[in-house]
Amino acid sequence: MIQEGQVTVEAGGVFYNPRMKLNRDICVAVVRHLGLDEYCDALSASGLRGLRVAREAGTAQVVLNDVSPTAYQRMLENIARNGLANCEATQCNANVLFHQRHFQAVDLDPFGSPSPFLPAAARSALSYLFMTATDTAPLCGAHQSSGIRKYMALPVKTDYHREMGARVLLGSAVRELARVDKGAEVLLTHVTDHYVRTYLRALPGARAADKSLLEMGYIHHCRSCRGWTASPRCRDPGCPTCGGPTIPAGPLWLGKLHDRDTLQGALCGLDPDSRAAKILRSCQDELSLPMYYDHHSICQDLRIAPGRIEDVVASLHDCGFSASRTHFSGLGIKTDARADQLCAILLDLARRGRSK
Repeated sequence: MIQEGQVTVEAGGVFYNPRMKLNRDICVAVVRHLGLDEYCDALSASGLRGLRVAREAGTAQVVLNDVSPTAYQRMLENIARNGLANCEATQCNANVLFHQRHFQAVDLDPFGSPSPFLPAAARSALSYLFMTATDTAPLCGAHQSSGIRKYMALPVKTDYHREMGARVLLGSAVRELARVDKGAEVLLTHVTDHYVRTYLRALPGARAADKSLLEMGYIHHCRSCRGWTASPRCRDPGCPTCGGPTIPAGPLWLGKLHDRDTLQGALCGLDPDSRAAKILRSCQDELSLPMYYDHHSICQDLRIAPGRIEDVVASLHDCGFSASRTHFSGLGIKTDARADQLCAILLDLARRGRSK
């Protein structure tokens, strides 16, 4: 028997991952803030995520679905065990369910990639689409061919591969929503442990879809100096820092990853000392710019010892640049400075450190 949050479930014979508790904690906090009336947990297994939403977020109607007969029986038992009359269990292929019914919010939490369910989910979701992807290797460029097949985008493995994966996933979702005349507003995206998790608001209408597609584009990465540029077109503009050739990645989402009201609202429902709250506060503090630099990688190229990352951020501010740390990596720095400008600041910090 498993106790998580305010529910108790039996998960015998179906998939259960205790490492995803953090994911579910944040999900409950976001759904509670959004005040949803209807929520579909389309790949439920034991039903734990949806049951927690029903109990802890106060959602009026929760649909738990799984194609497995064993999972369906577990969901029925767990609904009864927790006395949740606002939960409905169905046994159906998720894509079939999406074509049969529409839901205010659709949540995809598969084992692996959400891509097989994304087209139907985009059609079914009336107001919100939430997704988890655990296939980070294809998303981040480590398994490039698989990433192209699943997400119809070229991912490139870089120092900022975690954000690369998040933006490739978002780009795929935005394009699928646009196919059914829906725009997208990204409310929250985080990459934690072995997965990408994102929450989108679906906006009705072709005009909203067209506006969202304007936020799509490409990253052109330079292997020589680790710099990059963002562009709406797939072309090689040459590296603005060193003049070398660049490698394109995309199409992917270049817009914002977080909505500050959503972050603040979700934080109100979390223990301020919890890891979930720390992740959301880190997202709050991030610059809304694509990609980040890896502090240690650049220092290695410059053959200098890395100092305190807080000092680098402060020096960037002193030089008139915007800069922040990022939840994607403890070594990551987001900034509007070019790679050569960041290198100059790091070398200056190293010189001053040696002169003390």
